[in-house]
Amino acid sequence: MWSVIKGRWTSPGLELRMNVKNYVRFEFSSMPENVSFARSCVGAFAAQLDCTLEDIEEIKLVVSEAVSNSIIHGYNGSTDGKIEVMASIFDNGSLEIIVKDFGRGIENVEQAMEPTYSSDSSRMGLGFTFMRSFMDEMDVISEPGQGTSVRMLRFFPSQNHQAMA
Repeated sequence: MWSVIKGRWTSPGLELRMNVKNYVRFEFSSMPENVSFARSCVGAFAAQLDCTLEDIEEIKLVVSEAVSNSIIHGYNGSTDGKIEVMASIFDNGSLEIIVKDFGRGIENVEQAMEPTYSSDSSRMGLGFTFMRSFMDEMDVISEPGQGTSVRMLRFFPSQNHQAMA
């Protein structure tokens, strides 16, 4: 079970398995123009991993989905909200991304995670489905009136690239 403690996701034993090798944290206003900013920043950060351009595009997609969800559903399109993005690279080559808002929250997370469910009938309701499909782990913590945190983890096994002579 994941829980947010002092702004970090923690899990029993996690600290014993992975050490943070590098991290970045930034925040911005809940403006639609900032979706591309967030995806570009995390994509550039993830590029230091042993991954492909396709992997980077998938990472950028999940960040876009999570940030868009915060803007659309967390803040109802209001531009005066705050979104935090944290990305960490661990010594085992994994990438953790946390997108956090302080908006209206989700009353029923389990229902919100179902494919095609959306609190807005004009939306397809596939954001969480896309995020889950491109990541190895995904957790959502939300409290009505307090906001939502989405934690995503992706493992990038070392390719051990060697020059061929």
